[in-house]
Parts: sequence; C-alpha cells; structure tokens
Amino acid sequence: MKLILTAPVDHVGVPGDIVEVKDGYGRNYLLPRSFAIKWTRGAEKQIEGIKRARDAREIRGVEHAVQVREQLEALTVTLPARAGEAGKLFGAVTAADIVLALKKAGGPAIDKRSVEIGKPIKVVGNHTVGLKLTSGVVAHINVNVVAA
Repeated sequence: MKLILTAPVDHVGVPGDIVEVKDGYGRNYLLPRSFAIKWTRGAEKQIEGIKRARDAREIRGVEHAVQVREQLEALTVTLPARAGEAGKLFGAVTAADIVLALKKAGGPAIDKRSVEIGKPIKVVGNHTVGLKLTSGVVAHINVNVVAA
C-alpha cells in the first residue's frame, strides 16, 4: 500500500514522505490514526504543504534546540483547570492542554507528542513537565495549575 505520511512514525518516516507499507499496517494503524493519507496524484500535491508545516515546527539542529529550551524555561505557564474544593482536578491535565497554555504564554509551537508528563497532573499547584526537543535536548518547564 502506498501512503503519504502526515505525522512522524518511528522506523517508517517523517511527514511528507511517500512510503510503501503492508496493507494491514496501513489500513489498521496508519490511516485510522491520521498518521497517513492514501497516495494519489492529487494527494501528492499536498506534500509541499505538509513539508512547509513541518519545517515551521521543526527544531533545526542542537544549537536551535538549546535556544528554544532557554526560551521555554524562561516562560511562566499558567494553566486554569476545573477543580474541587480540596484542589483536586476533575480529570487530569493532558499534553494538549500544556501545549495550548504554552502557546498562550508566548512560547513556540510545540508538538503535543513531545510533552513528557511523569505522572498524571491531578491536583492544583506547580508541576514540572519535560519537553523533548531533540534526542539530546529536553526542556523542563514549570506549569502552574490553578483552579478555574
């Protein structure tokens, strides 16, 4: 099966790559999770847009990753969440919530798959969250969860 990747997939490729995978892997894993789209001549024209979007988000080398890490660690990220009287949240803070709060705080666009939460954030207070920028550079940011 010939597919165009729309998200990075380990051991397969990066967004914009045209890959040939087994039918079951493509039909049962890549397509339902929107990691890929079926290859057609019309879809091949979308590759340029996918690559442009990837280049805008992508960390370009270790030096750039260190600069982004310094920028992220200087930010104060406040995340409002619904909480009860004792400060316990109604649910947990997700990676998508952290990325959205980071963007509102003036940070760069980060992919939610790069957010590393040690244990689920289920209480109000300060929490440290890791952001994997490259294989060797991890930014640790403080997220202040407040009751909304």
